[in-house]
Amino acid sequence: MRGEPRILVNTPDIEVWPGGLLRARSNHDARVLARARRVLRRKRDGRFLAAELPEGLMPLVPHLQRERGLDDALDALDATPAHLRPGIEHVRELPLDRLEERLDALGLDHAYGDRVGLPLVAEPDWLAFAGVDRYRRPLWLHVDAARAWSHLRDAALRDGVVLEAISGYRSHDYQLGIFERKLARGQTVEQILSVNAAPGYSEHHAGLALDIGAPGEPPAEESFEATDAFAWLQANATGFGFVMSYPRNNPHGIVYEPWHWAYRGHPR
Repeated sequence: MRGEPRILVNTPDIEVWPGGLLRARSNHDARVLARARRVLRRKRDGRFLAAELPEGLMPLVPHLQRERGLDDALDALDATPAHLRPGIEHVRELPLDRLEERLDALGLDHAYGDRVGLPLVAEPDWLAFAGVDRYRRPLWLHVDAARAWSHLRDAALRDGVVLEAISGYRSHDYQLGIFERKLARGQTVEQILSVNAAPGYSEHHAGLALDIGAPGEPPAEESFEATDAFAWLQANATGFGFVMSYPRNNPHGIVYEPWHWAYRGHPR
């Protein structure tokens, strides 16, 4: 694996992580992960499923063969797709049918998207490692956004401004988990929607959005607009292909988010 790009291979149910980036939850997992080339991780709850070791695949859960989506994940281990080889960076979208089934179970359909003016967002089939965020967690982004974020952050630093990534890619399962936990605590879907975007309608799902912060500032707070970092972004971000998605009085009815910036590509 040495010299290969660090990528997160994404399948509908399971992520395939490169070795050395995941934090172990037990001493046994720590010993295995220390030797792993790649790790299979369940998207729904983050459970480690198996590790690819030099001598072969080691299950980390009972009944690994019954795991939903295992075949897709093993296919990712068994082959290096052409679009992941150095110099070939085509990104494909994962299907949306499973997400639509789960949205239907929540009582949400396309009428929600029509009401807020947002499309369903597919996940990419792979993401690029873009360093770490404020909390030293791996930051995954669409390969184009990762490259642009690196240039944006370095340009800001040359001007004496520190930009911190708070979060990047978030899966459909991550957002669905928020809804499921709040529903279990007795909240209604409408109450949750007043605070959280519906699963599938976030730019974070595509790996194209970043929540950005500044040292010493709380994350995802309106106070970010008073920082030098925000002023620098307003003056310079569009030159790197980033725009603030949710300004005040945006047509989607989403609260003002000065910290949320999305890569839309360089203006022509």
